[in-house]
Amino acid sequence: MAGRTAIGLDIGTSVVRAAELSYGRGGITLERFGQVVLPEGTVHDGEVIDPLPVAASIRQLWSATGFSHSKVVMGVANQRVLVRQLELPYMPPNELRASLPFQVQDFLPMAVDAAVLDFFPIEETIGENGGRNLNGLLVAASRDTVLANVQCAERAGLSCTSVDLTSFAVLRSMGRHTGPDIETEALIDVGARVTNVVVHSAGVPRFVRILLMGGQDVTDAVSERLGIPSQQAEGLKQQLLIADQGTEEFAAVQRAVATTAQEFVDEIRGSLDYYAASSPGSPVERIVISGGGSRLEGLQERLASSTRLPVLAGDPLSSLRIGKTGLDDRQLDFVKPLAAVPVGLALGAI
Repeated sequence: MAGRTAIGLDIGTSVVRAAELSYGRGGITLERFGQVVLPEGTVHDGEVIDPLPVAASIRQLWSATGFSHSKVVMGVANQRVLVRQLELPYMPPNELRASLPFQVQDFLPMAVDAAVLDFFPIEETIGENGGRNLNGLLVAASRDTVLANVQCAERAGLSCTSVDLTSFAVLRSMGRHTGPDIETEALIDVGARVTNVVVHSAGVPRFVRILLMGGQDVTDAVSERLGIPSQQAEGLKQQLLIADQGTEEFAAVQRAVATTAQEFVDEIRGSLDYYAASSPGSPVERIVISGGGSRLEGLQERLASSTRLPVLAGDPLSSLRIGKTGLDDRQLDFVKPLAAVPVGLALGAI
């Protein structure tokens, strides 16, 4: 069974999630999806701080969900991951991979031997001297942060077959639905503390930025303003999605959410403005959002108002067949915004 399936495992700041996909003549099927809340403080801004409870949560996830095997593809996105557009002299892929550490060492904020490097070619260009160049995205991740994720999986009894940039996983699961009327769009996956911003044209990434902001920042603002524990603040934040309670406490929650949400929207707009200034020939035509933080009350409307672009809720399950997941329609609808990263990681293996 393992040869015909792939499992994407995403260790987030507050939750660990995994999705198992199978593939065959009938297409790609979502077979299983599960998530387990991580103990508070075990992962900070996408970096594993305390591996033992994270590994225990992964074991709990495998036991509860019943995944068919233990081989996984994992993602990484945190402040120690650099994604930068770069132009390099043209080389065949094998030569490029071998020479990459020597070509990019001056661009890195870390020692080359302490980094995991990759280069994603976007297009071939001709330089001023007439030579061939490759324009693409350099990805550099601290080796320690990559190994921390892998070791958590291994402690849980799993085998990590590869590690992918989380932003590319979002692109893989969400960037196949542009259609003939949209050439370039921005995908924004909002996690608890880490948000992936990916601008692409027909599935080809043009710009990637990892923001250290997310839904937990809104919860923290509510907690601080009202002087209440984080768990209680999260509950009040979620109630905004249900009804306006009309109380003074609820008004304070709304003000805290509105202020922090606007700061978050301003960060996203700043990233998109930077992309627009560097790529005037391929303007963003719409925004698609996903992730648990994308459910924040009013976020879509604020993004649309700030960027003057249409903003849609993404659905990474739309192109998949749904197998015997054990999830009913209501649960699947709840899962949709949460599944972009693990589904995208599994699609990479397929």
